[in-house]
Amino acid sequence: MARFTRIEVALKMSECGIIPVFYHADIQVCKEVIRVAYAAGARVFEFTNRGDFAHELFGELNKWATQELPEMILGVGSVVDAATAALYLQLGTNFVVSPLLNEEIAKVCNRRKVLWSPGCGSLSEIGRAEELGAEIVKIFPGAAVGGPAFVKAIKGPCPWTSIMPTGGVEPTEENLEAWFKAGVTCVGMGSNLFPKSNIQSGNWEELTVFVQNCYAILRKVRTQLKK
Repeated sequence: MARFTRIEVALKMSECGIIPVFYHADIQVCKEVIRVAYAAGARVFEFTNRGDFAHELFGELNKWATQELPEMILGVGSVVDAATAALYLQLGTNFVVSPLLNEEIAKVCNRRKVLWSPGCGSLSEIGRAEELGAEIVKIFPGAAVGGPAFVKAIKGPCPWTSIMPTGGVEPTEENLEAWFKAGVTCVGMGSNLFPKSNIQSGNWEELTVFVQNCYAILRKVRTQLKK
C-alpha cells in the first residue's frame, strides 16, 4: 500500500520541481543514486520499469527507502499497461507514470487512490487524462512534442493543467527557465541529471555535487520568475 496519498505526491512534485528518473539492474547502484538525489533535496523519485525483474528490484528498493530515507516518495515509471501498474501497486508504489495514455491504468490507480501521470502529446489527450483523474500530466517526449512553446500554448486555454515534461529537459539555467516560464509544474530528468560517466565510475561524491548544483539552478530560476 502506498505510504503517501496522491495529493501529497502531487504537492511534493510541485515543490521539488525536478523529478529524478532512473533505472539500473544493480540494486546497490540504485541505492547510491537515490541517496544522491535525496541529499540534493529530491523527495520524489521515479524508478523506471525497464529490464528483467525490474519489479523485484523496485520492491526491495521501496522497503529500503521506507527505512533509510523515510521522506522519499518512490514511484514507478515506463508503465504501459494496467497489469504492470497493479503489480507495482502491490509493491507499494506511491505513484505511476506512463509514457502513454492508457485508460485501464487510470482505473487501477484511481481504485487505490494512487497518483497516475500519463504521457500525452496533444491537448485532446491531456483533456481526456484530466477527465480520468490525472492531477499532473506528463508530456513525452517533451522536446519532440513542441517543448516549452507547446506547454505555453496548452496553458493558454487550460491554465489549470499541471504539466511535467520528460525528454529534452536539461540542467541548465536557460533550459529550466524556458520550461518553468512556460508554466510547467515540474520536470522529469534522467540521464541529464545522472551522467553515465558518474554511474560507470561510481563517483558518488562528484555526482552529489552535480545534482545539488542542478537543484540550485532550479531554485535560482524559480526565484527569478517570481520577481
